[in-house]
Amino acid sequence: MDDETLMGNLLSKIIAISAICLVGLTLYTAFFGVFPDGIQRSAHLLIVLILVFATVFRMTYEASDKIPKRSVVILDRIWIVLALVGAAIAAGHQLFNFEAINNRYGAITSYEIIFGSLLVIALFDACRRTIGWPIVLLAGMFLLYGLYGAYLPDPLAHRGYSLKRVASQVYLGGGGIFGTPLGVSATFVTGVVVLGALLEKTGAGQVLMDFATALTGRMRGGPAKAAVVGSSLMGMISGTAVANVLTTGPISIPLMRKSGYRKEAAGAIEAVASTGGQLMPPVMGAAAFIMAEFTNTSYLTIAKAAFLPAVIFYAVLLAMVHFEAVKRNIPILRDVDSVTDWPMILKRSYLLMPLPVFVSMLLSGYSIMLSSFWAVTASFLVSYIHRSTALSPRKIVETCVSAASAVIPVALACAVAGVIIGIITLTGIGLKFSTLVVMLSGGSLPLALVLTMFTCLILGMGLPTAAAYILVATLVAPALVDLGVSLLAAHLFVLYSAMLSSITPPVALAAYAAASIANGNPLKIAILACQFGMAAFAVPYFFVYDPAILGLDVTWVQISMSFVTAIVGGICASAAMLGHFTARLNIIERLLFAGTAILFMNSDWRFDLTAFVLLTVLIVWSLRRTTTLAK
Repeated sequence: MDDETLMGNLLSKIIAISAICLVGLTLYTAFFGVFPDGIQRSAHLLIVLILVFATVFRMTYEASDKIPKRSVVILDRIWIVLALVGAAIAAGHQLFNFEAINNRYGAITSYEIIFGSLLVIALFDACRRTIGWPIVLLAGMFLLYGLYGAYLPDPLAHRGYSLKRVASQVYLGGGGIFGTPLGVSATFVTGVVVLGALLEKTGAGQVLMDFATALTGRMRGGPAKAAVVGSSLMGMISGTAVANVLTTGPISIPLMRKSGYRKEAAGAIEAVASTGGQLMPPVMGAAAFIMAEFTNTSYLTIAKAAFLPAVIFYAVLLAMVHFEAVKRNIPILRDVDSVTDWPMILKRSYLLMPLPVFVSMLLSGYSIMLSSFWAVTASFLVSYIHRSTALSPRKIVETCVSAASAVIPVALACAVAGVIIGIITLTGIGLKFSTLVVMLSGGSLPLALVLTMFTCLILGMGLPTAAAYILVATLVAPALVDLGVSLLAAHLFVLYSAMLSSITPPVALAAYAAASIANGNPLKIAILACQFGMAAFAVPYFFVYDPAILGLDVTWVQISMSFVTAIVGGICASAAMLGHFTARLNIIERLLFAGTAILFMNSDWRFDLTAFVLLTVLIVWSLRRTTTLAK
């Protein structure tokens, strides 16, 4: 065995041990209680950085024979080691000296300025290797703004801050790297991610996909509908758009292609369905936990508020998929591979038991961390009901590594977003940005909402949803609150808008992931995804104009009416977008369907009544025309 193989094996063991430590720390603190913020967050970040740099270092051995110049590999390895040492010193200083740091109330020493600089450099390097350049460049711009913003013209200029003051804010301040976002990653997110990794390893994810396939396999466009249903269910496990695509896509996309869908359409449907899975309770994505902290609202309240919008999202997407199947004359796929026997699904349904454990504990008032701990415990125990699903020591280690891999981008994004938040807090640019949105909109709420969504789509490009939400929640959500939108509705609006950047060109991460499976053009898939997900772009506006859809402080009658009108309005918009209902629509019919959808968006019952009358006329007309064409 050569030296490179030995080093590769050693690094694999370091990665496995670090992953076990990360999971072990999370589960331990979930049951016994979290450590003080300085210890919990610095330990979490330190382990994550070790995982990143150990993984990257191992990759240099795997790819060394593909790089023409060995000197490049050697230099990269030296840089990785230096970055890791710098990160370990900086994070370790926070870990072991947190009491002394707290007693100084933000006063920073000269060597801590160096530590802070080393940590930022290491963090940015780890982030660009894991997530990409966009968030690193954005954070770098904010750092430069903090240092040199005093030289900018009004209204962007601030009074000026020294390197010492900026370093104190970013490295030692509670609103910097070790602020709330990283705290959420170190507590809530990691526990839920461990639960998702266990569910995937035990086969619960496959049970959900089998259920979706069996439910829709005999319908027109069944594989596409299975992708929609499956992704909504898998969203309860993965909580990220790209992970959802890579989990369900290899199953759903080939089935869609086999049934007659174009490869771009198959990729687009999967990308949209996977994007919406981030907001499907009970688990949802990491951003939901961060929102709970930002809005000082319980996670359970956020999950309740997000449930009906998530159902609306998928109901309308199913309608879009059905219209596409009818429009393309896609036949019913009666292949035995597309349908799973119900007895087999029920036989393996015990693997899903952790989900009701998690939900029931949340409903009983237990914390997210403790709920996830017992759900993880339940998943571990039920795996031994059958020999094929039993978690061997090897599978447990693989689960820890898988969970750690899923935590890494969230933790790094949260830490880098902490840098941005630190500068925003220090300079007050967030208030200036909100004022700018209000000024550009002229105080008009509809225009402010459009500007806010556009801003969220731009800021969210290339970022994980959690990081994108942190940015827009800090910069633009206050503008909506200033215009009279409720706090929760404003944050859900910006969360949905930022989430949709996953399918919005030119940087559409979910579309690119789907393209790799469908072998299609990523840009075409992204454009089609926006078309199929058109209803998703409308859902956030319901939060503002029809807040009963959030199900908070209203009667069941109001909730039911809002729910029904939102779905029907979304279906009308889908028909207008695709130009197909029971048959192909002409331009006038498409405009009438679009107008009906707009009328349904308003919560006034008179608008709803007018919309229902108009829709009834359109349905009767379409059915009569379809019958005539059939003859």
